[in-house]
Amino acid sequence: MTVALCLILGSCYEPERDCEKYKTGTFKFNYEVEGMTKEGKFTRTKDYSVDYYDNKIDSATVRWFNDCEFVLQDINSKAAIHYKIISTTDSSYTFQYKTAVKDPNKQLIVKTGTAIKID
Repeated sequence: MTVALCLILGSCYEPERDCEKYKTGTFKFNYEVEGMTKEGKFTRTKDYSVDYYDNKIDSATVRWFNDCEFVLQDINSKAAIHYKIISTTDSSYTFQYKTAVKDPNKQLIVKTGTAIKID
């Protein structure tokens, strides 16, 4: 009986997703290049995101679908990435990301990352 109750309660568990507080702000994140872990930073407003990484600055427009999903479209290259916040804590969020436009000749790869709010 106890095992069945645990399975029922555990199957209803959903991670916290208070996405609203992560729509804007300044964040830091780790990323990997050629096996080396590096740290980047980005500032997101209601309409734009500015990334700072590898001594570069990259800008994108932000389009929210709902409180937890959005697309960043690079201003220069027009490449678009779809993001989905899958869980939140008091100071960070974990997200999945993939290309927003599926190329039928390439396998769709979904990656996961974490952004920490610093401002």
